[in-house]
Amino acid sequence: MNVNFEPHSLKEFNIPAYILAPGSEAEKLGDVPSCPVLVFINSKSGGQLGGDLLLTYRSLLNNHQVFDLGGEAPDAVLRRLYLHLETLKLNGDEFAPKIEERLKIIVAGGDGTAGWLLGVVSDLKLSKPPPIATVPLGTGNNLPFAFGWGKKNPGTDRDSVLAFLDQVRKAKEMMIDSWHILMRMKAPTEGSFDPIAPLELPHSLHAFQRVSSSDELNMDGYHTFQGGFWNYFSMGMDAQVSYAFHSERKLHPEKFKNQLVNQSTYAKLGCTQGWFFASLVHPSSRNIAQLAKVKIMKKHGEWQDLTIPPSIRSIVCLNLPSFSGGLNPWGTPNKNKRRDRDLTPPYVDDGLIEVVGFRDAWHGLVLLAPNGHGRRLAQAHRIKFEFHKGAAEHTFMRIDGEPWKQPLPVDDDKVVVEISNLRQVKILATHGCRSRSVHDPSSPTTPHGQDDGERDSDEEESVGEEWRKFGAADTFKIPDEMKVQKARRSEIAESLGPVSVPKENVQVKVNDSSSDKRSRLQRLQRFFSCYKNK
Repeated sequence: MNVNFEPHSLKEFNIPAYILAPGSEAEKLGDVPSCPVLVFINSKSGGQLGGDLLLTYRSLLNNHQVFDLGGEAPDAVLRRLYLHLETLKLNGDEFAPKIEERLKIIVAGGDGTAGWLLGVVSDLKLSKPPPIATVPLGTGNNLPFAFGWGKKNPGTDRDSVLAFLDQVRKAKEMMIDSWHILMRMKAPTEGSFDPIAPLELPHSLHAFQRVSSSDELNMDGYHTFQGGFWNYFSMGMDAQVSYAFHSERKLHPEKFKNQLVNQSTYAKLGCTQGWFFASLVHPSSRNIAQLAKVKIMKKHGEWQDLTIPPSIRSIVCLNLPSFSGGLNPWGTPNKNKRRDRDLTPPYVDDGLIEVVGFRDAWHGLVLLAPNGHGRRLAQAHRIKFEFHKGAAEHTFMRIDGEPWKQPLPVDDDKVVVEISNLRQVKILATHGCRSRSVHDPSSPTTPHGQDDGERDSDEEESVGEEWRKFGAADTFKIPDEMKVQKARRSEIAESLGPVSVPKENVQVKVNDSSSDKRSRLQRLQRFFSCYKNK
């Protein structure tokens, strides 16, 4: 795709260096960029594509606004940027609040990388969180596909990147639900219940980890883990195949250099592990009903048992209409199903998660047919799995494409995994994407169990702190001394009365040649000095 961008057009995406790098000299600027972006790229994603994409973005934009996730964590970058923005606003900078208002984030990587950025922005709890666009650099790319960014790995040349930037500029904002996982088990006298990642813990699972002994979630005698997801949590046969794929890729990374090879290897593993003939190859102890007792909460505060058919070997808790490379396991229930079973279409911001079951790989192939779907089990605000001592020593679980092997109880204790609706974050979507909002004019009705998308504040308080964060980043807080300084400046400005703002859109500097600006700044400094010495 050829995109004719004039050099000045790229300025719409650029962020001035002095905004990004504290200590840089302030610049004389014209108009504020209409679509300033921060770009985070997982250079190891997509074989060589991640590294190539990093070079292209850096050649087009300010180097300070393009980051390699292998070099610096996104929470550190965003914390530094927003602290500097607060400092600039405090010093009267005219551009900082406008940059903050218009800022967008681009993240390039797999679903795990995209989830990492979403989790960080959610946990920072910024006053004006930036919306996020996702570049599909993984194997499944379910999250980018759900919001219209495609599922094939993109081009890394200049024209392809410019075309993507243009899409970001035109994109619409949507809200997306997030889901928190709390897993707790009694500390075993022998062995370990720690989740076992394929050879090494994926960086994107940094948010799924054991809480520290000082954390309020910690309970004596128990191991407690927390994490979260945006697209899905799954357990059973699909997670087992994913675990085998990731293990193989860790052992032989040279064999996994492009998306097509990855997908064919994935399909081959599904065949060799016997999931097409699950009833013959795998014992019934692997079936979900044998592994766990499942409860759901459709109305807040009311748990109820969920009956899982005995033939179900895989269960998926789905937030987005994109799973396993863009398939939609929930589908769209017809009017009779909506009425008789109290079901709704899969909205991404309705506070409900769709629970779907599969018998075997053949059952999964039904999704390839028009209107195909899995076994619709329930929609709920919360779901809880209780694993007791049984025939199986472990099962496999997966969060947004990242799998692990989960040891199960060997005595009379239990492992509990509880999933709960957390909060929402802004995401960028192309017009006409498959994801739907409950607030879209085209949406049929308000989902059952929802009160026009609003959540009661008392209910929020009763949920508890464990349901309010992913664990991906500490909440961003303005330092107390900056708050005091900001309050004092406000009082001083109020005592000075209204001050005319220069018509020209020029960054104010201490050594500016304009005498009226220098005079105004000196007046502020004198007043502030007197106020501070009171």
